[in-house]
Amino acid sequence: MNTSFQLLMEEYRRQFDDQLSLWLESRRSDTASYAPQAVALLDNVSALVSAGGKRLRPALVSFGYQACGGQEPEMALPVAMATELVHSYLLIHDDIMDHAATRRGLPASHIFFRNEHRQRSWKGNSEEHGVSMAILAGDLAHVCAQELFASTRVEGERRRQLAEVFFRMSREVIDGQYLEMQMGLDGDPSQEDLGRVLLLKSGLYSVQRPLQLGAVLAAADDQQMKTLSAYGEAIGEAFQLQDDLLGMFGDPSATGKPVGEDLREGKFTFLIDAALTALSPVQEERLRAALGNPDASPEEVAAVCDLIRQSGAAKQVEDRIAKRSDEAREILSHLSFADDIPSDQGSTFLHGLIDFLSQRKH
Repeated sequence: MNTSFQLLMEEYRRQFDDQLSLWLESRRSDTASYAPQAVALLDNVSALVSAGGKRLRPALVSFGYQACGGQEPEMALPVAMATELVHSYLLIHDDIMDHAATRRGLPASHIFFRNEHRQRSWKGNSEEHGVSMAILAGDLAHVCAQELFASTRVEGERRRQLAEVFFRMSREVIDGQYLEMQMGLDGDPSQEDLGRVLLLKSGLYSVQRPLQLGAVLAAADDQQMKTLSAYGEAIGEAFQLQDDLLGMFGDPSATGKPVGEDLREGKFTFLIDAALTALSPVQEERLRAALGNPDASPEEVAAVCDLIRQSGAAKQVEDRIAKRSDEAREILSHLSFADDIPSDQGSTFLHGLIDFLSQRKH
């Protein structure tokens, strides 16, 4: 893996996490001044943020800004932090919808609040309490994201363009989540449906839109915007396809989620689609029986994961990741970078990201 990219990301994460922690602590102090008990919600959000995360979306904002000639890295910080908190809010709500028990090695928010209810022997239903509190924690993370976005120091047409990208990104990922949850309810989704979800939940949300936010902040020209968008589409697809592999075969100590969690959650992905096409009728029946079955035993999950791997589906997905990564390299060769330190860091990040996304383990 690109050492320069690793060092750049390590330093970026350190500085970014310090700034985000300071901002969250300032909001905690404010909340404590008028509703001390309510700091529990912000503490839960902060715990999720500090428990890990690659910080790729905020880094895409920051280094996209620099790649397009932005000279003041602090200019991009509020928007970068806003994208991370949008992601936090979505993770909290996703875990409720997916009935996920853990996130980043910690209890998912609804599980944390459920357990607190039980431990304190409070009145009412602990499951309902956990879900209600997690919804509020997610809502709070979203409000914090909007507050950060509103503090961005740009005006006029550039602010309008920035808002258009930010709020479109926020809508698109929700639409993608809806489509993903609908897929498979009335039969197997089409390749077109799978591709649309891949674009909305990853190509746009995870890469393209964050890059565009940075580019708008830097007042990028039309050609730079076009090139970054094409690059983001290719990398975004590679990112989600790798996520699909990790969700099925990843190391729990690295991903923070059990092996085969996506299988139990019933996520219908290109990996599942490829496996269903390749398996025998008997094997297909075994896969369908486990898909979306939260009670599937570890042994059943492991056996189905082996079936998927043996079907050649994982190899097909790996080949597609490699193809999209190669396309991203070709696209990036057409982006011109200014001869200065910020742009050089932007170039290092965008080139290094290609290898990182295809090789990551979590």
